[in-house]
Amino acid sequence: MKLSSDSRPVVSLEGRATPQPETGSELNMVSLWPARRPARILVVDDQPSIAGLMSQLLTMRGYDVVTAADAEQAQAEVRRQAPDLILSDVRMPGKSGYEFCRELKSDPATRLIPFVLITGLTDSADKLRGIEAGADDFLNKPVLAEELTARVKSLLRVKEFTDELETADSVLCTLGLSVESRDPYTEGHCERLALRAADLGRHLGLDEDSILALRRGGFLHDLGKIAVPDAILKKGSDLTFQEWEVMKLHPVTGENICKPLKSLRLVLPIIRHHHEHADGSGYPDGMRADEIPLLPRVLQVVDVYDALRTARPYKPALSHDRAAETMREEARQGLWDAELVNEFFSMLVEQRSVA
Repeated sequence: MKLSSDSRPVVSLEGRATPQPETGSELNMVSLWPARRPARILVVDDQPSIAGLMSQLLTMRGYDVVTAADAEQAQAEVRRQAPDLILSDVRMPGKSGYEFCRELKSDPATRLIPFVLITGLTDSADKLRGIEAGADDFLNKPVLAEELTARVKSLLRVKEFTDELETADSVLCTLGLSVESRDPYTEGHCERLALRAADLGRHLGLDEDSILALRRGGFLHDLGKIAVPDAILKKGSDLTFQEWEVMKLHPVTGENICKPLKSLRLVLPIIRHHHEHADGSGYPDGMRADEIPLLPRVLQVVDVYDALRTARPYKPALSHDRAAETMREEARQGLWDAELVNEFFSMLVEQRSVA
């Protein structure tokens, strides 16, 4: 049976499967883990009968389905509660499905939500337009029930893997904060670095992936200090040669902890190289100038400023002007990237003028 609110055939329910009841053994199983919530799917179509039909079909498969009549309503629903998957018609009043898709995919907060365009258009140029907008998949009208559920199941599986990576990232960031908490004098250091490094990345015109890496790097740059004993970590600057050798291992340790996660690919150089110096006197690799990747150099500038502005057991906090003077002098001596130092202080001036 095929249903449509007009002359266009849209969704076929032929071959629709009926949910099977759970077996007695499944009902008697006691899980050690809380039940996972049903995946949330947003269906966007200006024809209520079509949206309702797809909603019914997917609800029968156990999904939590919400509908919207146009892109504007859909965007409000995304802001209210982000879905796990979006199924959107192409031709709608107001914004098209292409425009809706492009806007979501350009926003770091929503770009990982799988987006499926549903269209009766068959021209290859139309599909190319969808690909350019960032669509993850396409369904042609009339949509067969079996094809719809198979595509939905496949994309939700990918979304689940993505969410697991995001969760792992969050756990590592929390671990980074726990390392920071071992030293009461560095309270808030990671959060300040994450914020200012991301701000500097935007100021420099870096892409969103790099800005996200800088933010994550703010939390994760000193993760390797988890392997540094408290007696060394809290001692300050008066370290013996042997203690300093232990301290210099923390960038490599942090990199090794995060290396298994592909989502942290851009963060790894930040973790490993944020203690390198332009004159080659840094660690762990003794890199010089442009040998040091850009993102570590960006975070490095923010890190040095925060360290100078923060009181430690072995030194008082410097004023903003004194910190700026110190950093510019050290840049002239070959420690930091002089251009990035100037850009950082230009950014702070702009931020103060706006405030």
